[in-house]
Amino acid sequence: MAKQNVSEQFVDILVRAGVKRLYGVVGDSLNPVVDAIRRNAAIEWIQVRHEETAAFAAGAEAQITGSLAACAGSCGPGNLHLINGLYDAHRSMAPVLALASHIPSSEIGLGYFQETHPDLLFQECSHYNEMISNPQQMPRLLQSAIQHAIGRGGVSVVSMPGDIASQPAPEKSIEHALVTARPTVRPGDEEIEKLRRMVDDAKRVTLFCGSGTAGAHAEVMEFAERVKAPVGHALRGKEWIQYDNPYDVGMSGLLGYGAAYEATNECDLLILLGTDFPYNAFLPTDVKIVQVDVRPENLGRRSKLDLAIWGDVRETLRCLTPQVKVKTDRKFLDRMLKKHADALEGVVKAYTRKVEKHIPIHPEYVASVLDELADEDAVFTVDTGMCNVWAARYLTPNGKRRVIGSFSHGSMANALPQAIGAQFVDRSRQVVSMSGDGGFTMLMGDFLTLVQYNLPVKVVLFNNSALSMVELEMLVAGLPSFGTTNKNPDFAAIARAAGAYGVRVERPKQLEGALKDAFKHKGPALVDVVTDPNALSIPPKISAEMVTGFALSASKIVLDGGVGRMLQMARSNLRNVPRP
Repeated sequence: MAKQNVSEQFVDILVRAGVKRLYGVVGDSLNPVVDAIRRNAAIEWIQVRHEETAAFAAGAEAQITGSLAACAGSCGPGNLHLINGLYDAHRSMAPVLALASHIPSSEIGLGYFQETHPDLLFQECSHYNEMISNPQQMPRLLQSAIQHAIGRGGVSVVSMPGDIASQPAPEKSIEHALVTARPTVRPGDEEIEKLRRMVDDAKRVTLFCGSGTAGAHAEVMEFAERVKAPVGHALRGKEWIQYDNPYDVGMSGLLGYGAAYEATNECDLLILLGTDFPYNAFLPTDVKIVQVDVRPENLGRRSKLDLAIWGDVRETLRCLTPQVKVKTDRKFLDRMLKKHADALEGVVKAYTRKVEKHIPIHPEYVASVLDELADEDAVFTVDTGMCNVWAARYLTPNGKRRVIGSFSHGSMANALPQAIGAQFVDRSRQVVSMSGDGGFTMLMGDFLTLVQYNLPVKVVLFNNSALSMVELEMLVAGLPSFGTTNKNPDFAAIARAAGAYGVRVERPKQLEGALKDAFKHKGPALVDVVTDPNALSIPPKISAEMVTGFALSASKIVLDGGVGRMLQMARSNLRNVPRP
């Protein structure tokens, strides 16, 4: 049996760690690794058109599976293109291993062609970032990188010069059993007791949930029922906590709706569950706050805490719930449920008024029809900007659907590449990219990746020929919109020319049929929907100080624009409110 080289050993270890594919663009310094993949049937090389796509795709795959995913870039400019997608994966706690191929080891530090310093460049978007400068570092360095990514939830970067990749792997190298899953973290009994006393002493408890409630839906519902607590959520918590939730009071934040803001500000005790919600202007300053988070560095960095709990949400509630007293007073909960329903009744008219005749098409209407027609277990990937608004307002979670976006990093152009990663996990599962025209055109080249691999991703393009969220930011700041208009082609024609299914929709009556036909198509499809750039209605009272990008420096903002099927859920929950 021929002796392994470093590249072959590298690839074998990735396979042992459960990596199914490596996304990237080939290049000379990366060639030994790609060749090792070519000869290994257990892993697949996925050729994308831009390395940023590779990183976004790997991050999405990791979020769908909960397992390690991987991407790679060749030396210098190649691996530099990874950085934006890696930032997103890292901030989303997606376990991703990135291979940053490097120039020949003998030339490092001498200003060689394409020279960069990946050990410095990726420092801020990784838990682990080291270079293999000697074959004797293998396999220990790669094993450590993998365990950092999985154990801490985020990115590890390994840089490796091309000449090192081709050298023989060390004999009798130490390979140990890899850690491929994270443990749960249980708080200590003392912390649980402190929290129990605070809950028992409070008359009005509100829960505010983030992505850390994944897998804890039943525990949150049980606790909410025991203490009669309204349950609000951040955008990243929507898919995990909103469905089958009789205590739902909506979402807080810039894109918020319903009574989440009131519930978090009018309680005695606010419990933040698995959320690193960044907009502290929406959080109260005069109520007691407890935060539960598996990452201790998140505790207290958004608001002053009366109690910090380091622990997994599910395990924390499993310990806490049986110990707290059952509350019987529903007055606060019922008042918040009514406020929530009333708030949704008020805004739903924004998208129902003559919507089927409105040209250009209301994007709210597009999102609403999309939500109705999509599969029960569909994966939605959502571009940053106005697509975030429509996803927050109209996509209905049910415990099977997934909604993935650049919700923490806030990058443009994330939806299409994330859809690629999601679709490779399961070709039979429906994957829908909710793309804005600005984001889509930024990485439009990777639409060809869908065609090349015949990935059945459905791109629903909200085409308003503008960067609408930026226009909104300018408007609120008292500035005229400038540099935000796009001169767009017929994207459906481009899709057809590329070999995919493409259809352009300009009238509301065409929409439902176009979406149904696209969903029936076996391969990649693009539905180019011409939407109204003036769809978002702004509250009449709003100050320039309220919004700078997404950072709020004043109190609540609610953007009026409809809420889809959430109104029906709110009405249903009102039936649980006892009548006097």
